[in-house]
Amino acid sequence: MAGNREVILAGDIGGTNTRLAFVQTTGDRLKLAVEATYPSRGHGSLEAILRRFVSEQPHPVAQACFGVAGPVRHGRCETTNLPWVVDARHLSRELGLEAVGLINDLEANAYGIAVLEPTDFVVLNTGAPDAGGNAAIISAGTGLGEAGLYWDGKQHRPFATEGGHATFAPRTPLEMDLLHFLTKQFGHVSYERVLSGPGLVNLYTFLRDTDRAEEPPWLAERLRQQDPSAVISQAALEGKSALCEQALDLFVSLYGAEAGNLALKVMATGGVFIGGGIAPKIIRRLQGASFLAAFTAKGRMRPLLEAMPVRVILNDKTALLGAVRYAGRGAD
Repeated sequence: MAGNREVILAGDIGGTNTRLAFVQTTGDRLKLAVEATYPSRGHGSLEAILRRFVSEQPHPVAQACFGVAGPVRHGRCETTNLPWVVDARHLSRELGLEAVGLINDLEANAYGIAVLEPTDFVVLNTGAPDAGGNAAIISAGTGLGEAGLYWDGKQHRPFATEGGHATFAPRTPLEMDLLHFLTKQFGHVSYERVLSGPGLVNLYTFLRDTDRAEEPPWLAERLRQQDPSAVISQAALEGKSALCEQALDLFVSLYGAEAGNLALKVMATGGVFIGGGIAPKIIRRLQGASFLAAFTAKGRMRPLLEAMPVRVILNDKTALLGAVRYAGRGAD
């Protein structure tokens, strides 16, 4: 990012929260000057949130870029888990800018990886000492995002995918039963239906309703009153419910399996990054044997996957930083 100091408005637009920030850039240095988080579903549009943010924290904005959860085509996105249409032309008029960057949120995360520090990661697999080449990022949160980073010989060039909506492929008799169970409800069962906050609830419901473990009354009450995915993961991590532990264990194994699928498709010899809001909260389970066992269980491709570094991203500002990098990328 060349040039003098300027302010870039960056956004990370998710199905649950919309995070906005004014970021000061000086050369290649980035500094988050002001940041705010808004509940996405509490607003009718991104423009409504922007008006509120800009009025509360006025700054002279030179550029803007937003990473949004959904497929972006021709500067427009119909968000997957929100009833919004986000259009770069409307945003540019709202902000009084000539143009506004609009990219997929996982693409924004991929751009942000380059400015993270070693302390922003937890290593699940060190991989080969000479690991290099393409990389990939997979992030379970409100939905399931996936993106690639193509290595052009000099730098990584992120690109978006909608791989989270690819068809779920069961590996075991249990998962075949799971597919049959969810097909009745959804018709098409994507990986997002099992690897996301709502996906964890789907796993729990399947295990409960097929009598694989009992739901105690106290848990049923908490599930009615609070965020079900948070309740399930907390009860599992604290060892308070066998049913919740089974659901989380299945989630972790599926996470590893799909991360391995993505790694093969992108040929991610340079590494696989685990992003999203869920991974840092269940880091102890991801560090167990189950995740990597599922990641590498690809038959003849096992040695290839064992050589790939796998890291969990801890920095929840990665997408914001990536949006800034995209906005200031210039002609490269």
